[in-house]
Amino acid sequence: MNRPVTDKPPFQVIGRSVPRVDALDKVTGQAVYPGDLSRPGMLHMKVLFSGRPHAKILAINTERAEQTPGVVCVLTGKDVPVNSYGLAFNDQPVLCDQVVRFEGDQVALVVAETEAVAAQARDLIEVQYEDLPCVDNPRLAMQPEAPRLHADYANNILDHIRIRKGSPSDCFEMCDVVVESEYYLPMQEHAFLQPEAGLAYMDGKVVVVESAGQWAHHDQRQIARCLNLPEKQVRVIYRSIGGAFGGREDISVQIILALAAWKTGRPVKIVWSRQESIRGHGKRHQMYISARWGANKAGKVIAAQVEVIADAGAYAYTSTMVLGHAALTCTGVYDIPNVKVDAYAVYTNNVPGAAFRGFGSPQGVFAAEMQLNKIASALGMDPVSIREINLLQPGDLLSTGAALPESIHLQQLLVQCATKAGWERSANGWIRANRRVISNSARKHGAGIAMAVKNIGFSFGFPEESTAVITLRGSAEIEEVEVRFAGAECGQGIETVIQQMAAEALCVSVEKVSLIGADTGRSPESGSASASRLTMMGGNAIRGAAREALQRWGNEDRPAVGVFTYHAPSTTNYDPETGNSIPHVVFSPIAEAVEVLVDTETGSICVPRVISVLDVGQTIHPAMLTGQVEGAVVQALGYSLLENFITDRGRIQTPDLTTYLVPTVLDVPDRVESHIVEHPDPTGPWGARGAGETPFIAVAPALVGAVHDAIGFFFDHLPLIPQAIVSGMRVQQSGSCKSP
Repeated sequence: MNRPVTDKPPFQVIGRSVPRVDALDKVTGQAVYPGDLSRPGMLHMKVLFSGRPHAKILAINTERAEQTPGVVCVLTGKDVPVNSYGLAFNDQPVLCDQVVRFEGDQVALVVAETEAVAAQARDLIEVQYEDLPCVDNPRLAMQPEAPRLHADYANNILDHIRIRKGSPSDCFEMCDVVVESEYYLPMQEHAFLQPEAGLAYMDGKVVVVESAGQWAHHDQRQIARCLNLPEKQVRVIYRSIGGAFGGREDISVQIILALAAWKTGRPVKIVWSRQESIRGHGKRHQMYISARWGANKAGKVIAAQVEVIADAGAYAYTSTMVLGHAALTCTGVYDIPNVKVDAYAVYTNNVPGAAFRGFGSPQGVFAAEMQLNKIASALGMDPVSIREINLLQPGDLLSTGAALPESIHLQQLLVQCATKAGWERSANGWIRANRRVISNSARKHGAGIAMAVKNIGFSFGFPEESTAVITLRGSAEIEEVEVRFAGAECGQGIETVIQQMAAEALCVSVEKVSLIGADTGRSPESGSASASRLTMMGGNAIRGAAREALQRWGNEDRPAVGVFTYHAPSTTNYDPETGNSIPHVVFSPIAEAVEVLVDTETGSICVPRVISVLDVGQTIHPAMLTGQVEGAVVQALGYSLLENFITDRGRIQTPDLTTYLVPTVLDVPDRVESHIVEHPDPTGPWGARGAGETPFIAVAPALVGAVHDAIGFFFDHLPLIPQAIVSGMRVQQSGSCKSP
């Protein structure tokens, strides 16, 4: 990782790659994951999934299952006190007893003495269904004649966002070039290493759930609501989490575990298989984006008109928030005076659309960057030159009317990325000087570039706060520091970063700091491990708690306790008519370049080099930051090239990791270059922004731009599997301009 030399004050701990606090346990196998948990007298649970995309439940017969030796109980919807839940909307049954809306809906639970008995009995449950029409395409689901999947939503439209700036419809006639395109962005499976698992038990009157998730306190709230219990009678503890990427924001096994332990009074454990995991949790939203952009002959974009249709799937999950980011990013990081965006989230009978790294921004950014590439191609301009002409400058207004913060310097990132990728300035703009000629004529070399910004923290009016508690112990000097902070450690390294920031704020060595993490019984509300927010929000909470604790220490309180809740600057939701809003707390900008080698005979694509130029404000842990960039790049390459999640009439056709391919070590580029820029953000602790999601979002359009550079054809869909490349070249040879 290359970092600039700065004149910022030196830090004691921040900016150092201290050992990860969980490293030793994880590499030696001592770390405890939910699947490792066990307690005396433990029962095992299995879930009966619906296995069909849309049907009415006429009857559920559990008699044979209940009579199976070793079965303790069979639970259905009638056993759930409040049978609905959801992260944003309570629109999903815990156990369906009337209608199933996707094949991963949970219908019944079997709790037995052994896992084998639970599985055997589950298969004896008889459910009588009446199949209903399957609505598997959001564009068709919006039509008046489509079956209504949720009674309160006409035309199955969960949300509609409008952005209106200027008058684009009046401007297209004045444009020298107009580009119209239809983009398709697919679902993506999270493919975290650890499938959903957990253990629940009773501690007196308290239901304790040990599992893996991204927001322990919100899990607690949802469990308490469904069991109709006071929140204090539910405790959620997170064990080591084998990856998340947004896929653990929504409830999977937590409520049903709590229900089973509460009903039986005994510990209950569940571990999903990989097939159950793929069936049972949400995916990245598939989106259909129609874009019409116009520019003058100098390359200045004058007008953009975009329609975004996001597949929410069977339940809302985080679709309204994801849609907000897609609506904002679908016009990119560019100063466009006339904008019209209509963005829709639509219910279907597909697997629900869920949070996934980037949270709607990868889809919107793809469309925006591709539109700019196509305008550049139509005008004979270089892709770097056209970006330089159109980039937002500090203080310029976004499509929502909010100003780009003064700390965001997109121009600098573009220049640095382009230069490192081999572009040079000329008298007529930018040119790429390092074009490679491959002796084997079947392999074509190309390079592409893309830019984006990502939100840090909750957006669009969602309240943003985080609490930390710090306790100082010792006599003449501070000997021990205890931090209580419930941010979920999903593998991203937040627990190490929290300890670093506490040590920095208190001027002690990091070895003196211990952390009590995601446990609702011991740590205060920190907010979700999402929106790349924990470093910034948690860091500000840590600094406030440290000030309070040091003040009490100075007053000779022993132990000295500091409690602080950080409230972030307010954001506002979209105005329903104009789209005006203050969307984000903090912006995280990036420029990325990708080199490709395209085999024109087989359609295979090799990626030898990826360059990421990322402004993080202030690096906290250099090694982990590099890991975030490299991991995001490889995950984004999987999304772009390999990961082909297929459904047919609401049924998953890629139910395991033999049919759904993810990148392996052999798919990692030879070089992933992380170039870190540090313009401190005034909102962040020590100027730091978050960085976990940003390196993902510009990879796909940069890659597709590189493929166009190599073979002269634009692809409007992902993933670029070999068949798509070969098909595209055939279309090109036939003289058609349509994407395959």
